Amino acid sequence: MLIGLLTAVAASACYGTGSVLQAVGSRKSARREAAAASTTGVTAHGGPSLSSTAKAAVTWEFMVGTVLDFVGFGLGALAARLLPLFLSQTVISANLVITAVLSIKLLGIRLNGREWVSIGVVCSALVLLATAAGPEGGGDASTTTHWWLLIASVALIGGGTLAVRLLGSRAAILAGLLSGLGFGALGVGVRVLNGVDPFHLPTLLADPALYAILVAGIGGMYLHTVALQIGSVNGATAALVVGETVVPGILGVLWLGDSSRPGFAWMAVLGFVVAVAGAVAVAWFGEPEDGGATDTASGPAAVPAPAEEAKTLDGPSAGSDARTTAGSRTSSS
Repeated sequence: MLIGLLTAVAASACYGTGSVLQAVGSRKSARREAAAASTTGVTAHGGPSLSSTAKAAVTWEFMVGTVLDFVGFGLGALAARLLPLFLSQTVISANLVITAVLSIKLLGIRLNGREWVSIGVVCSALVLLATAAGPEGGGDASTTTHWWLLIASVALIGGGTLAVRLLGSRAAILAGLLSGLGFGALGVGVRVLNGVDPFHLPTLLADPALYAILVAGIGGMYLHTVALQIGSVNGATAALVVGETVVPGILGVLWLGDSSRPGFAWMAVLGFVVAVAGAVAVAWFGEPEDGGATDTASGPAAVPAPAEEAKTLDGPSAGSDARTTAGSRTSSS
């Protein structure tokens, strides 16, 4: 249990730090395209084009953040096999808190009272969860179930990509929710993956859950990147936390046999609900003090003029962008 908890905390730290860097890289790319009066950075409905997202992904900040995401993915996968999903996914989603705290030192952000209270709530809830958690379930599932996990992952990511291209900035919260569900599917896939213990490569390659992990992880990262580029980032981040924790936690209990310690079920439920609510509050109360202008950087109208670009990229505004995207992953997610 202790090793699993430490692994989940390390994964959360990697995801949280990566989120700051990915947010800065994504917004920097969006501003540069808008400053150059680019007409190819968005779709006809206002969503970022694939080329625009690709350009964000090649900024050095985003690349370093992505490396941390991959490290976090590996640690999170290990944690998912060592802990009940309702515990591992909740601890990992606490990267919101880690990012907010790191922003004080790395980005010069000052947290308001509501954010500090929300951080305290999350930490207290994690203590309740760790105290109540019992052994993780066996993780066994039929091959048919593995195929359903793959089908669901493809539907989530495919539907999310289509929605973003059709709805544009209006799909920010939806993109956050679907990216969170993708990261949640990744956690479930890791738990049920065959051919890992003991390791057997042919069994591993033949398991549909492996490809569900790839689809959900890569697709979740793409939708997360899009959520960083379009409006309502705080709401999208809150939706990501819900998708990443609630659904996998429920599936872990109902499907994989995860359980609490005898007599501690009430504490596990309370800790889970409070942790999710606190994480959502960290994202929601992380609204920039300038009235949320940085939350609507979905197109040229929301981007500073070229004369302001240097100040914006290096100053407090970039930090505020990073703070409001505290829950970003790949993960899955």
